[in-house]
Amino acid sequence: MVIRSQENLVGAWAFLIGVVLAVIVGLLASPILGPLILGILAIGGLVVGYFVAEKDVQTFLLASVSLVIVSYTGISGLVLGANIGFSIGKILSSVLQTLLALFVPATIVVALKTVFSIAKS
Repeated sequence: MVIRSQENLVGAWAFLIGVVLAVIVGLLASPILGPLILGILAIGGLVVGYFVAEKDVQTFLLASVSLVIVSYTGISGLVLGANIGFSIGKILSSVLQTLLALFVPATIVVALKTVFSIAKS
C-alpha cells in the first residue's frame, strides 16, 4: 500500500483539471477563443499557482517557464509557418494558446510567492 502525502492534494487536482480543461477547450474551440473561456483558464491558473507547495517551487517554475516559452514560440511559428495540413496548425495553436492562458498566471503567482519568501528571510 502506497502512502501518499495529503499536503498538496488541492494543488495537484487544480493542476490536473486545469491542464485537461485547457487541452479540451483548445481542441474544441474555434481559432479565436472567447474571452470568457480564457478568463476562466486564467483564474484556474491563479488557483494552481496559489496551491503550489513550497518544496515544488523550483521544479514548477522551471517547467512552467519552459512551457510558456515553447508555447509562445510554437504559436508564433505556426502562425508564420507553412500549412501543416487539414487545420492541425490551427488546432495546435489553439491548444497552445489555452495552455498559455493557464500557465502564465500560475507562473506569475508562484514567482511572486517566491520573491516575497526570499524577501522575508
